[in-house]
Amino acid sequence: MKFTLKSFLLLLLGLVLFTFTAYSFSKDKLSSFYKVEAAIDSVPEMLKLPVSVFDSLRLAEKGLSQDAYEYAMKGFEELKEKGKLRNDSVITIVDFDQPSYKKRMYIIDIKNYKLLFNTWSAHGRNSGAAQAKAFSNVPESYQSSLGLYITDMTYSGKHGYSLRLVGLEKINSNALNRAIVLHGAKYVSQQTINAMGYIGRSHGCPAVPVELSKPIIDIIKDGTCFFIYNSAYKNVS
Repeated sequence: MKFTLKSFLLLLLGLVLFTFTAYSFSKDKLSSFYKVEAAIDSVPEMLKLPVSVFDSLRLAEKGLSQDAYEYAMKGFEELKEKGKLRNDSVITIVDFDQPSYKKRMYIIDIKNYKLLFNTWSAHGRNSGAAQAKAFSNVPESYQSSLGLYITDMTYSGKHGYSLRLVGLEKINSNALNRAIVLHGAKYVSQQTINAMGYIGRSHGCPAVPVELSKPIIDIIKDGTCFFIYNSAYKNVS
């Protein structure tokens, strides 16, 4: 028999009334009993809602800002509604409000409430040193581009196994032409942080540690949502 919180509360109420009442329920007392039952049913709806992915995975404690998550999920939902995601189980969020020595890439299985990867991600060399401050969609700018992407096909290039990213906004529409892709890079490592104080920088690609590049790419390739955030996104999106 399924034993719910409501059942427990009703049972407890019945025991209390039985203990302190030596006579049968009058019409008035039955009315009071049903009022209590109704009060239990009227628990605020917010208490009945499932905990969000953001709260469940304690993403704030891992450094991800609420704004980055909410903008990412808004874009994700729009893509999902339009049927543009071939895989709507996984979302990648890169939070460039954080400095590069922080693990600011979050790959989340939103259906199963799992944080699959939390690791470093590079920004463009002309975007800044430890902190990304400048962003561009212009070829040869060597700056990162913010906004919403969809992951595309894999290929083998000068950085080895890599993943194409298709920009979906005006601020990142040149991603394919600029070869803004996900790939592994030796300069994305703890050793580089120890030496420089921050990870190395790319030509604009959100590069990841070499040892994680293949498992990450295999998880997010072929039509998942990929979002790069910075506070500047609020003003340019």
